Amino acid sequence: MAIWGVVNQKGGVGKTTTAVNLAAGLAAKGQKVLLVDADPQGNATSGLGIEKSHIKKTLLDVFEDFIDAPDGSVIGSDTIISINETLDLIPATLDLAGAEPVLLNAVGKELVLRDAIDTVQDRYDWVIIDAPPSLGILTVNILAACHGVLVPMQCEFYALEGLSQLMKTIDVVRRRINPRLEIAKVLLTMYDARNKLTQQVSEEVTAFFGDKVSKVVIPRNVRLSEAPGFGSPAVSLFPDSKGAEAYMRFVDEVLA
Repeated sequence: MAIWGVVNQKGGVGKTTTAVNLAAGLAAKGQKVLLVDADPQGNATSGLGIEKSHIKKTLLDVFEDFIDAPDGSVIGSDTIISINETLDLIPATLDLAGAEPVLLNAVGKELVLRDAIDTVQDRYDWVIIDAPPSLGILTVNILAACHGVLVPMQCEFYALEGLSQLMKTIDVVRRRINPRLEIAKVLLTMYDARNKLTQQVSEEVTAFFGDKVSKVVIPRNVRLSEAPGFGSPAVSLFPDSKGAEAYMRFVDEVLA
């Protein structure tokens, strides 16, 4: 099983769009996938058509269960929502904003999510975790649980701003908590080949990350923005759109 966190502390870079479409794309290729919505905004949850008022349990309940009874807990069937035969979801609502104080007071606070995912790892080929736009204890939990980090980066002037802090956090987690952690892919999003700035940012990112940068770029595409409003990933709802086709090429690259 591979566990990837979709992480960038900058907001608006396409993290959730990437997490949802990567998870759905892998599932469409026959992989058994668990998508974990670890962002209190819960956009990955609503982006898969889940009505938040009907949710029984969320990721916050998982944290509380594993903190209260770390030895006997498992992620229950009442927490995992089946989207289709190959895609499951652990949802999030705004309640997850309360996870920070819950985790900060826990023994082994950085490892709660890792321990939770360990209890279901035999069921899945992939676990994709949509991280919040911050580098707090919630994101540290994600990095501690992951094998790889997928960093979506918008092709804009401030793309590299704050990147040194992300790299420092990843390095600290690797040295102290999770020696297997590495940057798996960097994915350029909202790409506009006609824009000279886009090309400059692409060159800077490639110079920084080298072959970690995906050969696939995700273009600016209205269908990617529209799909969450219909409660479905673009790769499922608008498969012929340029954005969906790009994400499916990225899925092929990841699987290769």
